[in-house]
Amino acid sequence: MAFFSQLDMQEGLRTLSVLQWIPVYVILGAIPILGIPYCLLFSSLWPLAVLSLIWLVCDWNTHSQDGRRSAWVRNWTLWKYFQSYFPVKLVKTHDLSPKQNYIIVNHPHGVLSFGAFVNFATEATGFSRIFPSITPFLATLEGIFWIPIVREYVMSMGICPVSELALKHKLTQKGSGNAVIVVVGGASEALLCRPGVSTIYLKNHKGFVKLALKTGAYLVPSYTFGENEVFNQETFREGTWLRFFQKNFQKIGKTILGLNFCTFHGRGLTRGSWGFLPFNHPITTIVGEPLPIPKLNDPDKETVTKYFELYISALRKLFDQHKVEYGFSETQELTII
Repeated sequence: MAFFSQLDMQEGLRTLSVLQWIPVYVILGAIPILGIPYCLLFSSLWPLAVLSLIWLVCDWNTHSQDGRRSAWVRNWTLWKYFQSYFPVKLVKTHDLSPKQNYIIVNHPHGVLSFGAFVNFATEATGFSRIFPSITPFLATLEGIFWIPIVREYVMSMGICPVSELALKHKLTQKGSGNAVIVVVGGASEALLCRPGVSTIYLKNHKGFVKLALKTGAYLVPSYTFGENEVFNQETFREGTWLRFFQKNFQKIGKTILGLNFCTFHGRGLTRGSWGFLPFNHPITTIVGEPLPIPKLNDPDKETVTKYFELYISALRKLFDQHKVEYGFSETQELTII
């Protein structure tokens, strides 16, 4: 009985580690968003609110520069439970020299990019052990850093904005041995993710290649197998009221927040039930071979296109080499739109 109780406790901790995403961000975000206006207008604590706003203004550029990375936060036991829920794995195919800087380009986005978060924003899969002397910076939406408290939380994990200003700083102002991780498909690619699908949104996203050329950072393809399998996504039939609301909800999210809201579901608290927990499907991120990139102050379109095509070839090669091992058939192709 004690053995089974221990197993149940481990399973419960894994589930709680995944569930913490929503309440943590909602609570951390709500405290300053609601608390600061309330203190300013209705409370004697208004000086505290003023000091908070002054601090935010003075500290505004930190997230785009050095940030406030914390090895302690990245090594929280919480992340090990998070990692083992699926489980998540990080696989190296080639060494990354600390004498260079890198842009690790990750595909596919999935609904919530669990693989990218666990592998690059935490030490749950041992990034520092697998890639010694390389410092990872996972890039995400700029808007997250506009929220007090939340910005501290995400900065502590080495997360930075996916802006040219922030990425160039990491690649040019912090010496060598730095790797920014960009999930280039973004919100548009999130709408494409479904179990068994290997379609990525890339042809209109060449900015990462131009950034690599401007900074001389090597491009590294990476593919996360299993990312599309942890949720089922629904697209309702055209002409129905559900499809009408779905399209307009997505349009509002894209316009206001820069997000495409996915209509998805996973498992519930008990196996076999319906809910919004991700399925316990293995997620494996394969990090490929670095593609050397020359440093050019003002690369022309032809040069950008040349290295973009070289990157696509390297990504297809990486996908084809590992697809059978991680659940796809030999005939499965990587579709790029």
